[in-house]
Amino acid sequence: MKMTPRERILAAIDHREPDAVPVDLGATPSSGISATAYGRLKQHLGIDGGHTHIYDVVQQLAQPEAKILDRFGIDVVDAGRAFNDREQDWYEIRLADGQCAQYPAWFKPEQNADGSFLARNRAGLDIAHMPAGGTFFDQSVFPWLDGYPSDMGVALPDAMKQVLWAELVHSPWDHAGKPDFWEQLRRRTLALQASTDRAIMIVCGCNLFEWGTFLRRMDNFMMDLYTEQDRVREFLEVIMVQHMATLEKVCAAVGDCCDILRFGDDLGMDSGPFMSPDVYRDLFKPHHTRLCDYVHRHSGMKTFLHSCGSIRELLPDLIEAGYDVINPVQTNCRDMGPEGLKKDFGNDICFWGGGCDTRAVLNRSTPGEVRSHVLERLEILAPGGGFVFNTVHNILSDVPPQNIVAMFDAVAEFNGKK
Repeated sequence: MKMTPRERILAAIDHREPDAVPVDLGATPSSGISATAYGRLKQHLGIDGGHTHIYDVVQQLAQPEAKILDRFGIDVVDAGRAFNDREQDWYEIRLADGQCAQYPAWFKPEQNADGSFLARNRAGLDIAHMPAGGTFFDQSVFPWLDGYPSDMGVALPDAMKQVLWAELVHSPWDHAGKPDFWEQLRRRTLALQASTDRAIMIVCGCNLFEWGTFLRRMDNFMMDLYTEQDRVREFLEVIMVQHMATLEKVCAAVGDCCDILRFGDDLGMDSGPFMSPDVYRDLFKPHHTRLCDYVHRHSGMKTFLHSCGSIRELLPDLIEAGYDVINPVQTNCRDMGPEGLKKDFGNDICFWGGGCDTRAVLNRSTPGEVRSHVLERLEILAPGGGFVFNTVHNILSDVPPQNIVAMFDAVAEFNGKK
């Protein structure tokens, strides 16, 4: 029986084999496409008009338009797209390769004499830099670089405003300061739900480990996990107050009209997790469990965790914590081979990603090689459900458009549509 895109996504998450492998492009800021690659893809497909709206200004990601979603059979969209509908909310810029694109009206980076850019927060503090010819911004301010403040509860809100991930946030959160934001979020999400049969994703963040690195810088926070555990515990309790307040409002506003809530917390590097499983269980797992429990008890949404890197050692604990979905399934890292992941965890968590290697295949291979690679991954990951096709993280600026087409056409071929 033919399913709607929403039914297809939910069947896959529930480990029921859908009528076709569901597909994502751009439903999260970790499953999208760079503005540069997006513009070249449209040119390659002969799609004129429209816009390259850069909704994620940090990673310079484009919001896929309806023609692209339809062309590639995309089954899920980001609730934030309901906020990106007015032309006066955007202005035209030029990308490093000369293509035309659009920034949100509130984002006004300053270009230096050497061609590089700096971005300021709303208070005027320089918080992020992009080099000349670059394709994303890097954080330049770490508010707690010299140590934790004596009263983290008081200091945290101001510190968060100095961090690029809070100040240069992804839609719809750039509207969150408006008095009617939560009513507007519900109204626009309901309208989006009425206009599409695709599943709807709400990106919520609620990062824990990552917020430590944003505030203290990666090197310091990594040492804190072993040498300052009491301060880390205090910090996590403080930031969970912020996260739970947001999560309660999200569930109340859209818990009955969004299908998936996306959390983020990068826990792995190429060689393994950033921390031992014991440290994860002690410091982070109780809070991740609390977040997942709240979503499951107060909404109909599935819980989705974005975590890069080699996290196989942590997967049993992430499953116990209550995550329904894991992304991006970074199969080019240690112990992250798709065969082993599917065999050992395929009945317990949905793999959203891993469908095409973006580090060495999608950007460097021929279209024929991309096709073969994708078909092989589909044969491994698709049987029995528990899989949504997506690349291993975002499609970056160096990916040839013909390879993107070959990738999605291979999924269509596997699904019997060609």
